[in-house]
Amino acid sequence: MMRTRASVLSLAVLALAGTLPAFAQAQWNVTRTMHIGGEGGWDYVTADSTTHRLFVTRSTHTQVIDADSGKVLGDIPGQKRSHGVAIVPELNRGFITDGGGEGAILVFDLKSYAVLGSIPTMPDSDGIIYDKGTNTVMAVSGDKGMLMMFKPDIDPKNGKVETLDLGGAPEFLAADGAGKVFVNLEDKDVVAEVDLNARKVLARWPVAPGGKPVGLALDKKTHRLFIGCRKPQQLVVMSTEDGKVVGSVPIGAGVDATAFHGGQAFASCGDGSFTVASEKGGKFAVEQTVMTPKGARTLGVDHASHRIYLPTSEFEPAAAPNARPRAKPDTFMIVVIGEK
Repeated sequence: MMRTRASVLSLAVLALAGTLPAFAQAQWNVTRTMHIGGEGGWDYVTADSTTHRLFVTRSTHTQVIDADSGKVLGDIPGQKRSHGVAIVPELNRGFITDGGGEGAILVFDLKSYAVLGSIPTMPDSDGIIYDKGTNTVMAVSGDKGMLMMFKPDIDPKNGKVETLDLGGAPEFLAADGAGKVFVNLEDKDVVAEVDLNARKVLARWPVAPGGKPVGLALDKKTHRLFIGCRKPQQLVVMSTEDGKVVGSVPIGAGVDATAFHGGQAFASCGDGSFTVASEKGGKFAVEQTVMTPKGARTLGVDHASHRIYLPTSEFEPAAAPNARPRAKPDTFMIVVIGEK
């Protein structure tokens, strides 16, 4: 009798579960805006989920910001045109790409923010990441079409980078931690698959139905890339196993960064739209579009606090219909997007 009742109860629970909706994905909205100020434009923002600090490049300097309070903790000088930051907490080091002039990567102390040295690189040194799996810092030079690599314990004053010709103009990159790195080649409308051990490009995968790929993020669990494309404006989902495009969704204009967190993909666009996409029933769809201030085209995710940070500024009216508007002085801000 007890077994019969248990069986009936189990069947009832299963039947009820079949009528319930699937577990809802997180919903997002702008929770606050932190007014930072200071001079300079901005590019990538790197979030440290352990210390809840933000590293934001500001053209000629890089600000370190407390992600909770918005307080500026440090300001690293000495750049001509800074782009991105990679951090290696185990060595207490950070690295800043400087694309101005002949190009360089600045090495700084993560605690004091003091500059330890400057490594010569190439013009237009841009996107940069640290791959813990291979213990390698990697950056790209858009003008020279190169992938640059070095170990994080490099001599900050006399060290040299290793280079690999990618066969196109790279913008950003992502690594799987097992010896593969994937790089957007913006001018070729492809993603390059690179074998770090063999030091060669294995394949170049088209991003159609997207084009001009810039933003790039990787979900290591499902082996999928999330590629932010500008022309056409698409968030393209690609398998890292064979380069097959498994889905895409429309996004706004001026995308510059993508991310993946908690089963959802994100694309931040300069037109003031923030796209949230997810997979449902084997297909990818736009789940939500969050409106943000214009210019919020890059993002950094704090995976511990489940917050997303987008840098932008207030703008002067455009001087002409197709002219790029200028940022108002001292109006730089960080827009915070959080879960509802």
